[in-house]
Amino acid sequence: MAEPSRFQYFPATHLAGVIIASILILLILLWPSGNTRQVTSLKVALPEATIQAAKPEVKWEQDKVKSGDSLSTLFSRNNLSAADVVTIASKVPKEAIQLYPGQEVRWERNWDGRVKALEIPLSPLARHRIDRADDGAVNYQLIERDAEYIPHFASATINNSLFLDGERAGVPEKILIELAGIFGWDIDFALDIRTGDHFSLIYEDVFLDGEQIGNGDILAARFVNQGREITAIRYEDKDGNANYYTPEGLSMRKEFLRNPIDFARISSRFNLGRRHPVLNTIRAHKGTDYAAATGTPIKAAGDGKIIFAGRKGGYGNVVILQHGTRYQTLYAHMNSFHRSVRRGRSVKQGQIIGYVGSTGLATGPHLHYEFRVDGVHRDSLRVKLPKAQSIAAADKPAFLKKAHAMLTWLDGYRVSMIQ
Repeated sequence: MAEPSRFQYFPATHLAGVIIASILILLILLWPSGNTRQVTSLKVALPEATIQAAKPEVKWEQDKVKSGDSLSTLFSRNNLSAADVVTIASKVPKEAIQLYPGQEVRWERNWDGRVKALEIPLSPLARHRIDRADDGAVNYQLIERDAEYIPHFASATINNSLFLDGERAGVPEKILIELAGIFGWDIDFALDIRTGDHFSLIYEDVFLDGEQIGNGDILAARFVNQGREITAIRYEDKDGNANYYTPEGLSMRKEFLRNPIDFARISSRFNLGRRHPVLNTIRAHKGTDYAAATGTPIKAAGDGKIIFAGRKGGYGNVVILQHGTRYQTLYAHMNSFHRSVRRGRSVKQGQIIGYVGSTGLATGPHLHYEFRVDGVHRDSLRVKLPKAQSIAAADKPAFLKKAHAMLTWLDGYRVSMIQ
């Protein structure tokens, strides 16, 4: 029997490769090139797919911010480097890394797992962007996009309520709330609204890439309440401060809200000879009661300072605000206080200070609201409220020009709708 060849233990493909390589080497060595022999380098071309596969694809990752999250807790939850948190926090503005529940934060990782890029959205039109260069330098920018703001005219007659009839006319709830806020110093929406009242307004629809992403500001509005016509024009000064004024330039804003709770029912008025429902004795009712569900937000009627926040006899949980030297407001029977309420702190008009309840001598959930002038109780529904500042003299010519244009626009829309 013939002795087996030692080459049978090598795959045929390997043998073929050895033979071809040997032939190539001989050709290179023996190929004539004048008096010298030139060794030619060989370059092997790899398939394009192989090159692409060698480069790891960078992917964006994202996570939704939860209540109580900070950048540190979000990084920890997603196995991101704690050192990156320290680096980013030391290099970018503080407001750039403030997180709010519901935000979709996204990032890229480097090959070593460190954060290469981070984006924190503010709105569909703006986002914070943080990048780290190869040398470790951190770069920050606020990226803003331009949206298209298209004026939208709407009007409605009230047969049921502002919200029901407004929504039937296609006005977004957000715009209706703003409308009530603009006229809230002149119209008590819990008491003054009548069937047949009418409103019309021009507000902005906001579009991005051809799709509506929300609503902008109310530019002009008119409300006819019990035959009384009130018109408001939005004006923004050179410093970016925007407010609403009458066509003559008087501020729509008063120093105090007419009532500190939205759309509640008045259950008891100011009455110095009222019989107390719990004590069953004649006892002056030196305020206005607003019946509302437990937990309904209560707003500060004006800018002021908290001079009392706590339990006070039959008032139950109560907050008292001092407004300048002449005015005080009192809010009683609260279920609870807003977390920001502390004695000595300042509050802004419209800021939530507590929530409706039935603490103290109360037969059911409601807000007891008192308005005092120079220490004397006054009927909050009838007292003449002081006005806030009107349009600045320097801005008045520009405002009057804009007001005229807006009124022409508002009237033009109304006429076209009638036709």
